[in-house]
Amino acid sequence: MEIAVDRFETWASGLDHSEDLAFDSEGILWAGGEAGQVYRIPEKSRVEQITNIGGFCLGLTFSAADELFICNAGLASIVRVRKNGISSLFADFAGSHKLRQPNYSVFDSQGNLYVSDSGEWEKASGCVVRYDAQGRGEIFLEGPEPFPNGMALSADERFLFIARSLTDDILQVEIRPDGTAGDRVIYAKGVERVPDGLAFDVAGNLYVSCYASDNIYRVSADGNVGLLTYDRDGTTIARPTNIAFGGPERDYLYVANLGRWHINRVKIGIAGQPLVNQRSNSVRSVAIP
Repeated sequence: MEIAVDRFETWASGLDHSEDLAFDSEGILWAGGEAGQVYRIPEKSRVEQITNIGGFCLGLTFSAADELFICNAGLASIVRVRKNGISSLFADFAGSHKLRQPNYSVFDSQGNLYVSDSGEWEKASGCVVRYDAQGRGEIFLEGPEPFPNGMALSADERFLFIARSLTDDILQVEIRPDGTAGDRVIYAKGVERVPDGLAFDVAGNLYVSCYASDNIYRVSADGNVGLLTYDRDGTTIARPTNIAFGGPERDYLYVANLGRWHINRVKIGIAGQPLVNQRSNSVRSVAIP
């Protein structure tokens, strides 16, 4: 079922072109800015700048220990930010691989962090790297990949899903028991144009935000692609990059709009798949040192 764009409400405004957003374990929304700002948004219309790490903040994700990890394109690195605003470099290499454009990351329940390194735009030069719970990095998905971008894990963590922005599709990669990449298949095609963000709900539907076409798709658990919403004017849904489920029942979809200055949300009616810091059984002792 398609959702009319006028059903979206503005949750926060006055942000500096936020590319991503993430919820901490308390249900508080965080977002980044294109000049390195890190925002905390504890309630509607209340925006607090916690720190500025410089560069350009892309993907945000929380660890099970509720520390924020930010992919930073300007710094070509991953920066860890604690809730008090203290930041530190987490990584600018994965083994011998120098990060070029770390774009998005996702934690699994064992403390492994998967990061898309998108490479150069309009060139198939990207890859996906993986850091274990001790912070040791290596190549997970060999390139060249066509601008790997947003990612999501299946609920059982057996598969990693990757938005490939240059080919308008979603790649599904098997995660073998030893942590290496297994079979690859195209999970969804025709998510046009420039798929960027991914998020699952608890029924296994995958939501895909598309930067260049101001729309969001919903891919059913059996792989059918349907349009969730589209903004012909590009003002409410305005160059949507990343998405996340939040709210008291985690059944609102929140959208970061890189083309403007706001974050908005809409009630979906089904809860989002909980991430590692949102699970009641999260392994709080698993934290990258």
